[in-house]
Amino acid sequence: MNIFSNLLPQATQPGTSKKQRRGIEIKSPREIEIMRQSATIVATVLKEISELVKPGMTTADLDAYAEKRIREMGATPSFKGYHGFPGSICSSINNEAVHGIPSPKKVIRVGDVLKVDTGAYYQGFHGDSCISIAVGEVTQEAAKLICVAEEALYKGIEQVKAGAYLLDLAGAIEDHVKVNGFSIVEEFTGHGVGRNLHEEPSVFNYRTREMPNVKLRAGMTLAIEPILNAGSRHTRTLSDRWTAVTVDNSLSAQFEHTVLVTETGYEILTDRSKV
Repeated sequence: MNIFSNLLPQATQPGTSKKQRRGIEIKSPREIEIMRQSATIVATVLKEISELVKPGMTTADLDAYAEKRIREMGATPSFKGYHGFPGSICSSINNEAVHGIPSPKKVIRVGDVLKVDTGAYYQGFHGDSCISIAVGEVTQEAAKLICVAEEALYKGIEQVKAGAYLLDLAGAIEDHVKVNGFSIVEEFTGHGVGRNLHEEPSVFNYRTREMPNVKLRAGMTLAIEPILNAGSRHTRTLSDRWTAVTVDNSLSAQFEHTVLVTETGYEILTDRSKV
């Protein structure tokens, strides 16, 4: 789930008013083990959704399924009630870049680019991940956009290790996106994740001097999440105050993983290939 930078001081659990602690948190081995479990729940739900989604379903159908599965595995949906968000998933279709609200009126159709983002809160810690799904046969442009978005995420993750810097991964993402002719949405960023759904630091997907170039340390847990548009990088937020759409109606795609920084590299906690 993406955030505006001014939303970093957040509630720890959906529906609570407790403020998060300031600064970047380094997780202990015990905390990391719990995060592996919360992240595995997220990975499981997204893998299952990717396999069951089909034309004719609604995004409300997917939301109900995600909430049911998250709760069956002993966790709480991270998103539901978060700043008033009504769903357990964000479901964004085609020109909806992020934060789409699940609805029984939103029918999934052949050719859609569907983004499903979800989180699970388990024993005090959150996992967070997003996938983009090609529904049936999609256009060549849509297929390329989805592919490049996923590749860009992994280009960024490959830069992660203790001693590296946030702009190392941001630059790797930016370079891959630009060489493929797409744009990066700049209004939203990745973020730290752990006891709180959104923690420091902000994780940019492009080079910038607007935020400190944080040096990575083992034990940091980051939600890395590039959002790519086929056209303009700019978005606008609809009257529902959540759904961000591309200003030129172009397609958008997004991928996200919760990643642990290690001394020698990284561990993808929300790796769907392991569930």
